[in-house]
Formats: sequence, C-alpha cells, structure tokens
Amino acid sequence: MKKRAFLLLLSLCLLLLTPALSLRAQAADTDEILLYEITVDVNDDATLTMTYHIDWQVLDDEVYGPLDWAEFGIPNGNCQSVRAAGGSAREAYYTYDGGDFVRVDLDRAYYAGEVADIRFEVVQDYMYQVDMLAEGETTYRFTPGWFDDIAVDELVIRWNGEGILSRSPDCLVEDGYCTWRTSLDKGETYTVSVTYPTDAFAFDTSKTIDDYGGGYEGDYEYSSGGSSSPFYIFMGLIGLLFFVGGPILLIALAVGAFKKTANFSNGTEKKITRTKVVYYPNCQGCGAPRPEGKSNCPYCGRSFIKSEEVIKEEDIPKEEKDLRGKATDGLYRFSSLPNTYMRVHVTNVPIIHAAPPRSSSSGSRSSSVFRGGGGGGHSSCAHSSCACACACACACAGGGRAGCTVKDFYNTGLKLSQLAKKR
Repeated sequence: MKKRAFLLLLSLCLLLLTPALSLRAQAADTDEILLYEITVDVNDDATLTMTYHIDWQVLDDEVYGPLDWAEFGIPNGNCQSVRAAGGSAREAYYTYDGGDFVRVDLDRAYYAGEVADIRFEVVQDYMYQVDMLAEGETTYRFTPGWFDDIAVDELVIRWNGEGILSRSPDCLVEDGYCTWRTSLDKGETYTVSVTYPTDAFAFDTSKTIDDYGGGYEGDYEYSSGGSSSPFYIFMGLIGLLFFVGGPILLIALAVGAFKKTANFSNGTEKKITRTKVVYYPNCQGCGAPRPEGKSNCPYCGRSFIKSEEVIKEEDIPKEEKDLRGKATDGLYRFSSLPNTYMRVHVTNVPIIHAAPPRSSSSGSRSSSVFRGGGGGGHSSCAHSSCACACACACACAGGGRAGCTVKDFYNTGLKLSQLAKKR
C-alpha cells in the first residue's frame, strides 16, 4: 500500500509539473557567460583586491533589448574601492538595490551574437574568520556570485598562493596562483576556502565574520516599467502557488513516504585528497636553502613549491609503502624522490544510507537554497538567496537581466546607504 501511495503521489506531481516544464522549455536563453574569472590578491591589511573578468555573450536582443549595463553581487557593502578595469567597462561603482552590487556601465550597447568583455576591480573587506578551523589560523571562504538564469561555461578562481597553509578543494598552482576551474549550470554555486597563519597579514579580530549555520532571507522584486492592477498581481500569486507550491508539497509528501519505507539515515564519510608536491631545494628569489617543513622562504617570502599534482592512492609507487593508506591530514615525504612530499587533506561529506545498504556522497561544492529566480529586462531584478555553511563570503550575482539580494552577511554594522554612490 505504501508503494502504491508513493507511485500515485509521484504521478500527480508529474501531471502538475508538465505545464510549467512546457512553458520553461519554450523560453530560450537570452544570454550566456563564456568566461567568469576572478583573480584574488590579499593585501597587507587583509583586504582582498578582487579583479573580475566576465565575457558575456548576448544570445537574444529582442526579448530584453541589447545589453548596455550589468550588475554583479558582492559579499557585503564594505568595499573600499570599485573601478572599471578596461575591456567593455566604461564605469563601475557600488550600488545598493535590495542587496550589495557592483554596477558596470558598458561602453556601448551589445546586440545578439556580440560578446561584452567586462572587467572591474573591487577592494573588499570583512572577508575572513580568525581561528575558524584551528587556533592561530585565519580562513577566507568565498562563493562567487551566481546567475539564476544564465549558464557559465567556465568559472576560474585564481588566488595568490604566497603564504597559504591550506586550501579547499584542492587545486593546481599556476604561475603562483591557486587555480580552480569548473562550469556552472543556472543557479549553481561553487565555494573555495584558503587558510593562512594568523600572523601572515594584519588580521583584525573585530572584522571576523560570524559562523552562520544557515542562510538568510531573500527577496523577490520585479518592475515592468508600467503599472499593474491588484487583480493581476493576485491572480499571478495564485498561479505561482498552484504551479510551484503544489508540486513542491506533493514531492515533499512523496519523499517523506518513501523515506519511511526505505529507512533512510544521514551520516558522513571521509573524502581523501592526495597531492604530490615538489619543492625547490633553494629559494628561486634570494637563493636561501629551504628549511624543513616550510613552504615559503623566511627571508623574501617566495614560495618553494615547484609543482603540485593531485594523485590517486594507486598512483603511489609500490616502494613507498609508508605512504599508502595515509588517511590523516599532513605532509609526508617520498623516500625515493628528493624534495618530494605527499599532502593529505581529509574532509567529511554527507552520506545517505538506505536498506538494503547503499550510499551516495556529495561533491565539494557548497549546498545552497534558492528563492526567487527567473530573469527580467533591464528594468527588472529577480532576487535569490543562499545558505552557506561556515559563513562563506557568499555573493549573489546577476546582470542587467537578472540579479539577487545579499543582506549584510558579515554583520559589519555599517549603514549601506552611507556607502551607496549617489547618481
């Protein structure tokens, strides 16, 4: 009987979702992000100089018109400076529109088939947490802004690797920068974290972000440029509740019934990342010999790391018996290779058990909760929200056709109206 009830609820969900899915399929994409690159350098005062490079392709200029400006969400309103950095960007400035944004005005209007090369720079504060993972260590955790209605072909995050103790997820080092590369579906997010010794920069404990365990409320806002009667607004809300709320409620009931029959339980399992690290025996800057256990030169600060490569346990040479089976964080020496070590990083990821026992684990990306969504014209703004673990520097982002709301996520205590540029 329980199985029959589950199948019945599932069938009802599919019937209700069919009209909504049909309408969604008819809506073609109007924009595409070819490249979304962020280069991060830590300043002496622990602020971040974040240089953004976005290649934004216009696919359709009939629905919302050509692209002549764009907005990108940033973690909080405490940005010390914002400036255009070339390409198609004519002017960039901070703006508050129900959330913290950088608005970029372009040098001209871009039409279907054209690509806007958008570049700007932000100096951002309130981005770290002291003693977050261990005493004496300070961690930056950053989630770049996402696009609810635009796919990102390539996301690249480049973080200056000088002085870093650890980073997550593991990545390659290219030209001295820890470099993460991925792609994002619509509404998808990606989170990275970087940890330093607390004495590496002038960290201010009064600027430490709080360790949130959940998300924050998001808003939804739309402006068509004209007036709407209360009747149409009411009917729109009824339709939204029917097409969105009904299926969600039925799906929740179906999943709840299925969980009872399947005997689900939550837990975690270890995910082990092994990285082969080769060091220079001497500093490539000042020539000083590398002290044991040091990744950076104590005299000039330059990195001793020559190369890094993520490896699997089966790739470890057979003669390295002591390295096989290492399952705790640490740096372990290769006995057969000079100046070569294996860095082991262990993280706990969720796992779901069912009867009969089987498991599935999540990846390294942070989970997020989205509210709102959809896109609008240049006169509209579709807002969303996110829920990030461990108070990550979460920035909701969007462009001239989509945006989102970010509250004062780091409790800076500043009145954002004081920071907004008056135009």
